[in-house]
Amino acid sequence: MSNDETNDEPDLIGTMGARGREEGEKGPQGGVLTLKQTAREGKIVRTSVLGIIANVLLAAFKAAVGVLSHSVAITMDAVNNLSDALSSVITIVGTKLAAKPADRKHPMGYGRVEYISATIIAVIVLYAGVTSVIDSVQKILAPETPDYTPVVLLVVVAGIVAKVLLGLHVRSVGHDVKSESLVASGTDALSDAILSVATLGAAIVYLATGVSLEAWVGAVISVFIVRAGAQMLAQTLGEILGERVTPEVAQQVKDIVLSDPDVLGVYDLVLHSYGPERLVGSLHVEVKDTLGAADIDRMTRRIEYEVAKQTKGYVLMAAVGIYARNSSPQVTQVRNDVARRVMAHDGVKQLHGFHVDLDQRVMTFDVVITFDVPDRKALCQHIADEVRGAYPDYQVFVTLDSDVSD
Repeated sequence: MSNDETNDEPDLIGTMGARGREEGEKGPQGGVLTLKQTAREGKIVRTSVLGIIANVLLAAFKAAVGVLSHSVAITMDAVNNLSDALSSVITIVGTKLAAKPADRKHPMGYGRVEYISATIIAVIVLYAGVTSVIDSVQKILAPETPDYTPVVLLVVVAGIVAKVLLGLHVRSVGHDVKSESLVASGTDALSDAILSVATLGAAIVYLATGVSLEAWVGAVISVFIVRAGAQMLAQTLGEILGERVTPEVAQQVKDIVLSDPDVLGVYDLVLHSYGPERLVGSLHVEVKDTLGAADIDRMTRRIEYEVAKQTKGYVLMAAVGIYARNSSPQVTQVRNDVARRVMAHDGVKQLHGFHVDLDQRVMTFDVVITFDVPDRKALCQHIADEVRGAYPDYQVFVTLDSDVSD
């Protein structure tokens, strides 16, 4: 790369293959924290601080109104606002920790801390919901008569408006900066607004008919809080375990790689998340068997650079493996026949990495079998036996590949 690159190009840092910027703070993976990453952290912190202030104020007002009016539903809303404020504090702490530079113990940085902070938030929401259920049941068994005033209703309405505005803003910023913690907080705020509408409805019913639904509405709110916490927890745990990369990202990476003039095919794309802003992985490319080592070296460097550049640093290729495609017409004929046999089996998604050594009489290829097949190993073995039967003069080696990306 030349020295006159623009600031729009990504920072490829660590062992991924290129220089970092001179400007910026020290960031994950031993390079510098890019202006984009710094701006992302600032947005998350500012949005979280706004959430803390808003939720603390709402909690204070609702707690006071709930106690004075003997409204368990409003009191539960106040508790929920406090848990939302605590969630925002955890989001800030998690974001700051995730921005720590890589070290010997964690060479890929601390980006996954954000997933841990999102998990903690989910547990807090879940705990708040469970305790609210218990309190609501107690109020159902020993009800208290609510005392609604215009001030009480005004506070409830104000809380609904504030939660809607806050939820839309926080969720929008969360999607923009790819922060699961913010998205979860924003979605939770919007859910709170809907449940506050239920509280307002209970108040109107009581004023109109004298029938108190307070405890029951509190119970319904609590159930929704538990449900939201469980969903958040399931989502964040899934990301910690490692989820399949989205089809859009997989296709984007494959399209970039396929645009290289030396690449005949792209296979075995594996991407691991090291935080919301970083995917690191590997893939195999198929090239002509006449390509030399120097040509392959230049090609792999181009691929690593172009993937990082065109994804704006979101995807880094740690390794590019090579499959050599035979140029012999005889091998092409064999390849087509084997592919026809293999792809005739239900559950086989792809055959690649096909290579034949005519001198040694050795045939190798990989088979991708979907997870829908009950016994993938047995099917792979069946395919290998079938090909060996069709080509008894060859040693046939078949590798079972997992269906890791679209």
